[in-house]
Amino acid sequence: MTLQEAIQQKILVLDGAMGTMIQRFKPTEEDFRGDVYKNHSCDLKGNNDLLSITRPDIIRSIHQEYLAAGADIIETNTFSANKISMADYHLEDAVYEMNFQSAKLAKECCDQFRKKTPNQPRFVAGSIGPTNRTASLSPDVNRPGFRNISFDELEEAYYEQCCALADGGVDAFLIETIFDTLNAKAAIMAAQRANKDQGKEIPMMISGTITDASGRVLSGQTLDAFFISIKHANPLTVGLNCALGATQLLPYARNLNRISEFAISAHPNAGLPNEFGEYDQSPENMARQLEPFLEQGLLSVVGGCCGTSPAHIEAIAELSKNYQPKKNN
Repeated sequence: MTLQEAIQQKILVLDGAMGTMIQRFKPTEEDFRGDVYKNHSCDLKGNNDLLSITRPDIIRSIHQEYLAAGADIIETNTFSANKISMADYHLEDAVYEMNFQSAKLAKECCDQFRKKTPNQPRFVAGSIGPTNRTASLSPDVNRPGFRNISFDELEEAYYEQCCALADGGVDAFLIETIFDTLNAKAAIMAAQRANKDQGKEIPMMISGTITDASGRVLSGQTLDAFFISIKHANPLTVGLNCALGATQLLPYARNLNRISEFAISAHPNAGLPNEFGEYDQSPENMARQLEPFLEQGLLSVVGGCCGTSPAHIEAIAELSKNYQPKKNN
């Protein structure tokens, strides 16, 4: 069964946070370096994407926990695995290997669980984050017209990432946590080029981020404008993630349901962060807040973002069994 077929039959459950799960293992500088980067020129601690190469056992364990919790889709450990973000660590040359190994590792975990539960297909979404630069905004308040990245540079970086994820066997490209739609359009173009060059038809899942009560992405677009800007990509899903908890995200999911002819996804944070930047929302409370999304038939894919754990995904998976996926407009 393909991902495109599965999404018509049931609400698919996406996994939860990767970063907070990695923190539980308290990886050291030596863990991030491993044998491959033992003599690297700068500190690598905090470069979570690198662990797919240097400590694959950690990433494998996290994938397995989410799959055991009931996730239908797991994300590759590649949120920042692009040349632009990896320049901070002088690891531009490692980008292909990071993405390839991450995709391969996730695929192996899915294959393992497919054998255990043949009636529940498992899929890999190649996580493609927004990079640490923006094509729409100036980093210098005194020069509003200045940009420190070009559209072509973004597209080229995304293209390398997409090719490696495709080689590793992902079932979808997940362009997520979009705060700048121009960045996302570069990622869309890169995914389309990678598919064409490799003779593949890997679908896209696109997920934007509403940053506050204004209902806009960080670069200023309304949700309607964001959707119009990306609908040409004919994505498998379009959705929302990060920044907000489920309760705050609900009205935007309703609006997206109103305007979108595509399947809709949502993977909110576990509530809003406390004064220490941590997430306190329990799995039961998060599932309770997500239930209106499902009761109202808004979603085809549901999962968790910052602060969520396998316990949150298990609660969401149990809840989703009681509902049917969104009917396309």
